[in-house]
Amino acid sequence: MKFATVLPLLGSASAVWMPKDLDVQDTRSIRNVAATIAHDTMAYYQGNTTSEPRAIGNVNRPYYWWVAGALWGMMIDYYHVTEDPSYNKVVLDALLAKVNLGPENNYLPPEHADEEGNDDLFFWGNAVLTAAENNFPQPNKDLPSWLDISKNIFNWLQSRWDTNHCGGGVFWQILESNPNGLNYKNAISNGGFFQFAARLARATGDDSYIKWAETIWEWSWNMNLIDHDLYRVYDGVDIRDQCQKVNGASYTYLSGIYLYGASVLANHTGKAEWSDRAEKLLDGASWFFGPDDEHKNVMYEGACEPVDSCFKGNADMSTFKGYLADLMWKSAVMLPSLHSKVADWLIPTAKAAAQSCQGGQSNTQCGMKWSTGGFDGQTNLGPQMNALGAVQGLLIDSAPAPMQASGISRNYNANFAAVDPNRTDAPTSTPTETSTSETPTPTSTETPTPTPTTTSTTTSSDVSTSTPAPTTSLPTSEPTSTTETSTTETSTTTSSSSESTTFVTSTTPTPTPTETPTSSEISETTTTETSELPTTVSCMSCTASESSTGTDITLTLTPTSEPSSSEPVITSAPGACTPFYTSSPSSHHSISTFFSMPNQSYPGTGMPSSSGLTHSIATLPSPTDESAASTGFTNHLSFAVAVAIGSVLVNWLA
Repeated sequence: MKFATVLPLLGSASAVWMPKDLDVQDTRSIRNVAATIAHDTMAYYQGNTTSEPRAIGNVNRPYYWWVAGALWGMMIDYYHVTEDPSYNKVVLDALLAKVNLGPENNYLPPEHADEEGNDDLFFWGNAVLTAAENNFPQPNKDLPSWLDISKNIFNWLQSRWDTNHCGGGVFWQILESNPNGLNYKNAISNGGFFQFAARLARATGDDSYIKWAETIWEWSWNMNLIDHDLYRVYDGVDIRDQCQKVNGASYTYLSGIYLYGASVLANHTGKAEWSDRAEKLLDGASWFFGPDDEHKNVMYEGACEPVDSCFKGNADMSTFKGYLADLMWKSAVMLPSLHSKVADWLIPTAKAAAQSCQGGQSNTQCGMKWSTGGFDGQTNLGPQMNALGAVQGLLIDSAPAPMQASGISRNYNANFAAVDPNRTDAPTSTPTETSTSETPTPTSTETPTPTPTTTSTTTSSDVSTSTPAPTTSLPTSEPTSTTETSTTETSTTTSSSSESTTFVTSTTPTPTPTETPTSSEISETTTTETSELPTTVSCMSCTASESSTGTDITLTLTPTSEPSSSEPVITSAPGACTPFYTSSPSSHHSISTFFSMPNQSYPGTGMPSSSGLTHSIATLPSPTDESAASTGFTNHLSFAVAVAIGSVLVNWLA
């Protein structure tokens, strides 16, 4: 009988895919870096850790409710291009919560009436229309489909079209009691309405939406919101001077809003006028990309970065670059003639954005300015979203294009299949030339402790997902919808190796007394030489050591003898993948105790460490909630002793 020892360690090391090591010619590198950035983005979301209803799906100050809608749209895009389902349950909670969806299922909730404008409707509407275009599941049978919710939003915006002042347009605000009043008709509200109409035309095949898109475009053009020579997009007009003087402020996302709408119409209608407008709008956005040799083609927010004012007044401007990057990538899918120029600008931008992600305790948090060659000391949710939009777009060519009319169907299946983040994809066209360079090895660093502290979750259960078939970017083709189902049996997951095996558990308690965990699941990870996961593995004689952080316990089982055929089988794990992503608990309040893989191995996003299975994280505790950092020593010790005793028993039985 061998002895198992429990050795407390002062710290543990984990492998983190550092964004600064991004290789834009390697899909594995892009996918893993995107996941690191996505984790640090979602670390700012705390709406799933509170019993305050208004907080569900919302973001914290200095950001407003509209930014939350933008966040969920970006996370749907993240899943679409990476297939990582880590955050999908939280996305569904946010989008389907009545405090956001509202009583009329159109994102006009009374809970947010004090801050909502017509531009907010676009950002929440963009999220659900994107969900429809990607056949993202909507499992609640008591609520409309994503496409029907999108139609509800459009109908509201249509009802707000005002012909009494300046011949048309929708106002920025909804309520006259809003401090900004009902005087201003701005580009983001009307451009969002324009893009929404264009996409609904393609998503439904209903030409009435095309007519509305044309009407909104003509009004925007006549109001000089779109510069007739430079094709820059300006902020808005005021009815108090009969809309005679355009506000010349110009922001990155405004160009993206109109650009994508025009590109979708070019794709859907095949008309040269829309292709021409899209080309010119893209050229009009050129001033947002650095002209100098050192920062050539790197995006910047011209209205605030030169004077360091992106966080002054409010932080809205700190989020804009990510939307332009996202919409440029998507425009190139809709209109392939844009692809070369988009790649010329956004590949250097993505590289620079990744280089900015060297801040915080994890050395992965992203900065505001991408022209500095590193982290500029300004980080928050906005800079994280910006970098995510720029980097994950590099994967868009290998993802299915947005569905159109006949390809969109109601998908109720919200069981998301686990995937291998280190999978080797079939060769696809990428925004860059093919490269034979190797993916950088993840940098070994001390386990980062980002703020807010995160709770990791790993589950493995019967799952399946519906994957949309790609839609051709040519307007003459109609897509068909196909469903692919993959099933993973419930199991403890392992892979065999002569290397040490690591267990980790997160011990953060559930913050709400009404919900308690019903079970815990263990994951085990080891290093393997290939991507094949054995169907059965055995645990050889080993010693155990424990290390703990504020939220995790790491137990390392080191083999002390060679495995033999007589070793008892510990578990079985189907399939041919080692590290894989899994989804998290569905409730926005469920911060339960789950056994998971090493904390912050690709900080909580399902990113692979060098030793196998990692965890996903979609439920995140508040940084001010001390429960994560003050979990009882008893929890740590109990689990350590349990595993140690288990190891002893295994050795004794052997």
